[in-house]
Amino acid sequence: MSKPNILRGTMMLTSANFLSKILGVIYVIPFYMLVGDAGGTLFNYGYIPYMIFISISTMGIPLAMSKFVSKYHALGDYTTKEAMYRTGLTIMIGTGFFAFALMFLSADWLAGIIIPNEGFTNTQEDVAFVIQMVSFALLVIPAMSLTRGYFQGHNSMGPTAVSVVVEQIARIIFLLAATYIVIEVLNGSMTTAVGMATFSALIGAIASSIVLVWFYRKRKPLIERELENAPIEPSISKKKMVLELLSYAGPFVLVGVAIPLYQFIDTLTFNRAMAVAGLGEVSEQFLSIISLYGHKIVVIPITIATGLALASLPAVTQAFTTNDANSYHSYLQQTILNVFLFIFPAVVGIMILAEPLYGTFYSPEAAQDFAAPILAYYAPAALFFGLFTVTASILQGINRQNFTVISLLTGLVIKGSANAPMIIWLGPEGAVFATILAALAASGLNLWKIQRVTQFDQKKLFKKILLIVILSAIMGLIVLLVNYATGLVFGPEATKLKHVTQLLVSVVIGIYAYFWMAYKTTLLERLLGAKVKRFSKFFI
Repeated sequence: MSKPNILRGTMMLTSANFLSKILGVIYVIPFYMLVGDAGGTLFNYGYIPYMIFISISTMGIPLAMSKFVSKYHALGDYTTKEAMYRTGLTIMIGTGFFAFALMFLSADWLAGIIIPNEGFTNTQEDVAFVIQMVSFALLVIPAMSLTRGYFQGHNSMGPTAVSVVVEQIARIIFLLAATYIVIEVLNGSMTTAVGMATFSALIGAIASSIVLVWFYRKRKPLIERELENAPIEPSISKKKMVLELLSYAGPFVLVGVAIPLYQFIDTLTFNRAMAVAGLGEVSEQFLSIISLYGHKIVVIPITIATGLALASLPAVTQAFTTNDANSYHSYLQQTILNVFLFIFPAVVGIMILAEPLYGTFYSPEAAQDFAAPILAYYAPAALFFGLFTVTASILQGINRQNFTVISLLTGLVIKGSANAPMIIWLGPEGAVFATILAALAASGLNLWKIQRVTQFDQKKLFKKILLIVILSAIMGLIVLLVNYATGLVFGPEATKLKHVTQLLVSVVIGIYAYFWMAYKTTLLERLLGAKVKRFSKFFI
C-alpha cells in the first residue's frame, strides 16, 4: 500500500470520524437543554459500561479481521480470508447475544457499584434502567464492526466511512426525537427520556449494518471472481484460523476499551472521592463535564488518530510480512508524525479556547464559572490517547501486539491508584491529571517498544516533532491574542454571542496561521506529499 493510498484512506476515515464526532458534539447542545447536567450524567452512567461491553463482545476481532484479511489477501489466499469472515460473523453474533444478556441482567448490580444509594440526583433504579436500554445495541454492534474490519483489510475504507456517518446521523435523529417527545409531548420523566436516548445506539447500529450489507452485495461479483481460481478449501483449518485471529485480537480488546476503562474508574471513584473532599453536592455536575460534555470536545482530535490507525495497519502489516523494512519504517514514522501534526495544535487550541468552546456548545455561565478550567486541563489527554491508539496499531502491524497489554495495564494501575487521592487533594481536576498521567505512561511505553523493535531514526522523528511544537506554540500565542481582543469587544459578561464570536474568529485565524507556517516550512509537503502544493494559492 503506497503512501498516497494510506493518506487517502486516512483522510477518508478521519473525515468520517471527525464528522461523526462533530455531530456528536452538536447534538449534545439540544440534549443538554432537555436533560441538563443530571441527565447528562445519567446518560454516561449507562454509556460507559456499554462501551466496555462492546469491547468484551467484539473481543478485538473486527480490527484483527482487518489484519487477517490484509495478510491473506497479500498472499493470494482468498479462500481462507473469506472462510474466516464467515466464521467471524458466527462468533460475533454469538458474543453479541451473550454480552447483551450479561449487561441486561447485571444492570442492578452495576448500578449499585456506580452510584451510592443516597445523596445524589440520580438513583440506582434510574441507572439500572438506562443500562438495560442501551444493552440492546450489543445484539448488532459486533457483527457490524467485524464487517467494517473485513472491508478495511482490503484497503477499502469507503464502507466504514459511510457507515460511521450514517450510524451517527440515525442515532442522533432518534435520540433527539425520542428525548423531545418523552419530555415535551408526553411529559414523561427524565429517566425515561435518557433511557430512550441510550436506546438510539441500536437504531444507529441497524442503519450502519444496512449500509455495509449494501456495499458487500455491490462488491460480491469481485469477491466471486477472486475465488474462481482459488483453492476450494482454506489453506488452514478452521481451528487454526480462529486461533490466529484470536492471537491478533487480544490486544485490540484493550485498545478499544482503554478510554472507557479510564472513564469507568472515574465513574466508580469520582463521586465518593468528591464526597470525602467535601464537594459531594457538586460532584455529579463536575462528573458530567469530565465524562460527557467536556469529553465530547476532547475526543474530537482523537478521531484523527483513529483514522491513522485504521488506515495504516494493513500497510504496516503487509510491509512487515514481506520484510520491507524501509516501507514500514516510513509508514510508522509518517503515522506518528501525523498524530502530532494534527492533534498537538488542536490540544493547544482547546486549552486556550476552553471557555468559548464550552460556552458555545453548552452554557456560557458554566464555562465562565467552573467548566473551562476542567476542559483546559483535560485537553492534553487527547494527544496521549491518540498516540496510544496509533502506537498500539503499529505494534499490531509488527507482531508485538502483546506488549499493548503491559502498557495499558500500567496506565490503568496508575489511573486506578492515583484517581481518588488526586481528587481528594486537588478537587475535580485531580481526575483529569490522573488520566493524563496514565495515558502518557501507556503511550510512552508503546513508543519505547516500537523503537526497540524497529530501530527507526529517532533524531529525524524528534526534529520534526520539535518543529510541530514550535509552530503550535506560535499559533497558540496568536490565538490567545485574538481571543483576548475579541473578548474586549463584548466586555466581561459571559454570553452565547460572545463565546461563539470568540471561537469562530480565533479558530479560523489559528488554523490558517498554523497551516501557513507548516506549508512555508515545507513540513506539510514532507509529511503529506507533493500534492499539498495544489493549495499554494491559499498560502500567499
